This record gives sequence, C-alpha cells and structure tokens, in this order.
Amino acid sequence: MSQVLPPITRRSFLAGSAAVGALVMLHPFSARAQANQAHLRIMETTDIHVNVLPYDYYADKPNDTMGLSRTASIIDAVRKEATNSMLIDNGDLLQGSPMGDYIAYEKGLKEGDVHPIMKGMNLLGYECSTLGNHEFNYGLSFLDKVLAGANFPFVCANLIRGTELASNPRDDKLYLKPYVILDRKLKDGAGEEHPIRIGVIGFVPPQVMIWDAKNLTGNVIARDIVQAAKAWVPQIKEEGADVVIALSHSGIDAKQSDMMENASLFLAGVDGIDAVFTGHQHLVFPGKKDFQGLEAVDTEKGTLMGKPAVMGGFWGSHMGLIDLLLERDGNKWRVASATSEARPIYERVDNKNKALVEDDSRLVDALKEDHEATLAYVRRPVGKTSAPLYSYFALVADDPSVQIVSQAQTWYIKDLLKDSKWKDLPVLSAAAPFKAGGRGGADYYTDVPAGDIAIKNVADLYLYPNTVRAVEVTGAQVEEWLEMSAGIFNKIEPGKADQVLINKDFPSYNYDVIDGVTYKIDLSEAPKYDAKGGVANASSNRIKDLMFDGKPIDAEAKFVVATNNYRAGGGGNFPEINASKIIFEAPDTNRDVIVRYIVDQKTINPSADGNWSFAPMPGTTVMFETGPKAKEFLGQVKGVKIEAAGDGADGFAKYRITL
Repeated sequence: MSQVLPPITRRSFLAGSAAVGALVMLHPFSARAQANQAHLRIMETTDIHVNVLPYDYYADKPNDTMGLSRTASIIDAVRKEATNSMLIDNGDLLQGSPMGDYIAYEKGLKEGDVHPIMKGMNLLGYECSTLGNHEFNYGLSFLDKVLAGANFPFVCANLIRGTELASNPRDDKLYLKPYVILDRKLKDGAGEEHPIRIGVIGFVPPQVMIWDAKNLTGNVIARDIVQAAKAWVPQIKEEGADVVIALSHSGIDAKQSDMMENASLFLAGVDGIDAVFTGHQHLVFPGKKDFQGLEAVDTEKGTLMGKPAVMGGFWGSHMGLIDLLLERDGNKWRVASATSEARPIYERVDNKNKALVEDDSRLVDALKEDHEATLAYVRRPVGKTSAPLYSYFALVADDPSVQIVSQAQTWYIKDLLKDSKWKDLPVLSAAAPFKAGGRGGADYYTDVPAGDIAIKNVADLYLYPNTVRAVEVTGAQVEEWLEMSAGIFNKIEPGKADQVLINKDFPSYNYDVIDGVTYKIDLSEAPKYDAKGGVANASSNRIKDLMFDGKPIDAEAKFVVATNNYRAGGGGNFPEINASKIIFEAPDTNRDVIVRYIVDQKTINPSADGNWSFAPMPGTTVMFETGPKAKEFLGQVKGVKIEAAGDGADGFAKYRITL
C-alpha cells in the first residue's frame, strides 16, 4: 500500500494578515478591502501530465521548467498575499510522463493505493478539479481507481454515462457530478468572517469521444461545452451560489462552432459564470505571446468576454491566479473587480532556464519511491540503434525519429494482415514528429544516441500511449492526407530571402509523413487546408510528383495506411480520414509496437530514406527555428541545404534553408 502522509492544512481560505511576514506584499485587493468587501484569490494548475517532479524522464535529467513540486513552492507565498485563497486544478493529470505509464501499465493500482499525482495534490490541499482529455487514456476503470484516492471532488458537466444524450442536459446521467458548491468563510477588510457559497463547474473537450474511442465508445458520450454550461449554471445560481467559476479543460478560440474543442471564450459568455480557468492548449494567458488579436480576448487584462480568465501553462510551468474583489450586498456576494496573472516557476536568462523557486520538499519526499521506480522502468534496455535518433529537423527533412516509427508500424500491420482480405494491398505508414516545432520549449526534441535503446527512449520517440490502427484509402486520399500535412508550411514567395517557413499555429503532431511513397512539397502554392482541416485554397496543389513504386500514384488504387487511433478516428480533421476507413484496430499501443520491433530486430538502422523533399525554388531562402543541439546533427541531414543562422528567441537556434 502506498505511503499515507498527513495533508497540508486546507486553509479554509483564511490566511490571515497576522500570518503574513513583513516581506510579503498583500495583493491590492486585500490591502484596500473594507468592511463588507473581501479579496478571494483562486490558484490554478493545469496540464500537469504526471510531471509532479522537475525531472524529464525522457531525457533522464532534471528540468527546471516543470514539476508540481516547484509550482507548490509558489502556493504558500501566494496564499500569504491574500486574505482568502483556494486551490483548484484544470485537468490532464494522469498521462504525459513515463511515471504515468509506469503506474498504469506496470505497477497498477490496488485497492487503497494512491496515484502519485493524487499524493501530491492531497498534500497541497486542492479544493476541486475537472477531467482533462488525457484522463481517459488508460481506460475508465483506471480513472475510477485514481479518483478514489483524491481528497477533493472532481466535476464534469458534459460527460454522460451511456450512449444517448437527454433532451434536457439537466436530465443527463453524468459520469461525475456536474458541479459542487463549496460553503466557505470569507474574512472581509474589517476582519469579520462571512459565509460564501462558491459554485465550481467543470468541462472536458467533447473530442475525447474521437481521441479515446476505444475506451469510451459504448460507455460514455460527450455534450457540447457551452450547451452544458447554459443548462447547469442557472441551477448552480438557483442553489444559492454567490460566485460561479468554470474549470474548462478547453482552450481559447474565437471561431464558434458546435462541439468546440477550445470553447473557453464562449463559455465565458454564459450568464452567471464569474471566472474561467482554461488549459488544454499548453499556452499562457494572460501574456504577451499567445492569443493576440482575437476578438473579445484581452491578453493584457486577462479577460474573455469581459470575464477574468487564466491559463497556467503546462507541466507546472506556471501558477494561474485570478483575484476577485467581492462586495457583500445584503446576504450575498458579487464580483466588484478582478485581475488575473500567470506566475512562472522559471525564467530565461542568457539563453538558459533559471529556476525561480525551489522544490517543495514535502512532495519530493512523498514521491521518492514512485520516482525511483519510474527511473528503473525507463532505463530498461530493449535493443540497440546503429545511428542516432533525433527530431531537430523533422519538420524540414525526412527524419530518423519518424522513420523508425513508420518502419515499426509497417512491420506490425503487414504481419497482422498477412492472412486477411487486405493481404495483397500495399502498406504505407503515417507518422508525425511529436517532439518538434517548439511546443514544449527549446529542449523539447527527441535525442537518442547510437547504442542501447531503453524504454525511456521509446517513450521519447512516441510521446502518447496511442494504439495502432490501419485504414484503407485510395491514392487520391493519400494525396489529400499529404496536402493537409503540408499546411504546416507558410506560403513562400519565389525569389525572396529568409521567409518564415513554419506556421506555429499548426501543431507538429499533425504533420504526418507517409512512408512507402515519394513526393515533393511546392511551397510557392498556398496551403490547401488550414490547421483545423478546413479548405483554405481549394485549387492549391502543394504535393508534386507523388509516386508509388516508382510510378505516379493511381488515384483509384487501394492502400492500407498504418497510423494511430487519434488520426484514424478523425483527430486533426484530415480530409476523409475518419473511423469509417478503419479496417483494423490493434490492441497494442504504438509504443509497444516500437519496442517489439526493436526487440525483433535487435539492432535497428533508423537512417531516413529521403522519401520527401521541398520542390526547388531558385533564389529563395526560408528560416525556421529548432533546438540548440541541432548543430550536432546538421551534417547528417539529407535532401535539403541547411545552414546555421544564429540564435533565436527563448533558447532556440535559427537555421536557413536554400530552396
């Protein structure tokens, strides 16, 4: 049974000015609050992804940009800046680091066991959390066991048991409570305590039904976030909530549609919601970088539709803070003013990460056993590689880290279909670089040296616990698949120098390279599809010289493509690629297949075969950014002329490509 530790006292909101040392500055709301006014500070973590310690298990070294134990060090200081405070989380807790895989796949959870993430959260005195989409990666049974170890409630208003939605959302048979009302005491500016009722409602992206169809289909169904909110928030108010806060594991997007993945902006517009805590996108709000120029989004004040909102980064990189100045009106409280802030745990100094806080030793001590077990798990060798595996140039040239994934997928699917009706169809493989494009910072790239390959290296190659799928498509659909992938590149004007190559709004995990065919990408044409799969330029044709077996691909010919459950189920909105095309659903994860392939081969040769390249554009150069260690592999990149071009922002390195 896991170690049981006493929780940090949940402050009942009351930090009390007497507890504040002389060096601690009170937030202006606390400093100026008068009788019948109170300052309430709400702290958020989001997208922790089992990164409870500042350790990158994929790289097997400490990392100052991550870790709930670092974020935890901010909590006491933040509490002391406010008279009243509470701590909440916004989901994506259970998957995303090898510790999560170790607990789910190797150790398991017996009755009475407490998951490492819950150990940490129980210690810190969380008040409430909601579900993120990655809570479902290991199945509902595992999720239930994890939630049983939490000393605080989880809420979700748009995940329904069964297979049908009720005509009225209030009649839905929900998987969890849609909301909770927390009865607490507030201390006002005069030092008097008053009761307050705080409603907390939670939401998960409805796309979980696509992303985790294997675990969810037939068991649950999801409802539109805003639709659910409009039904349940009035009931929260009817039950006497003074303040309603939304835990929205959903990002910020200004283009409204049904069943939105990133619906937080329009959620903020629902009457009765006072503050919105967002996440899912692994970005920071408010701030100077993300979400600039979106209508009804104020990135300086930190408001959505005029309501205070915050997104606290990912992996514990930031503590999200919303401060509410409340005024008492009779026996009720109302929000008079608000501010929001995302407080970081590190900063960039001289192109290096500098920690701003130390570890909370209580979490480090509590998780010591889990940490050591995870290290042993990820260091276990499974084979050898004759060449290094890296993803620094995965978006601009055929790449060894993507190549090995495709080789393993092709090997696996060919074997499984050898006695099926598809045995005579050619097998292609689609794979994308997960650790590329800078989404996780300048060090967030695959980098595996030649020699022994351990489980940690396979997890590094394939970040998510997706399962293998095979789809049947035509040659024409292969071409459109590649047209969608090519949307990651900006349109490039011939003859101009140093144009920006990569569209940073297009995630690298949607940049599929298809092995088994050869092709060129013509950057002089505009992208045919936008980052969400919508047709942007119907007449564009970026994919040139698409060949199979040395001949132009037959648009009517049938192919099997090995991929994962996310893409095969419609993830990324690739044209005509959805569950209707699936011919085989594997029980194995893509990671497991890679491990099996390496064990079978004993020594792998992951050299890229150069099956794709950019079409020539004389007199034209483009710029892209990648990790600083890319310089070590520059001489190995084939099929493209690349040269170093100095330092980029935030620790990245610039490179120039001559087309």
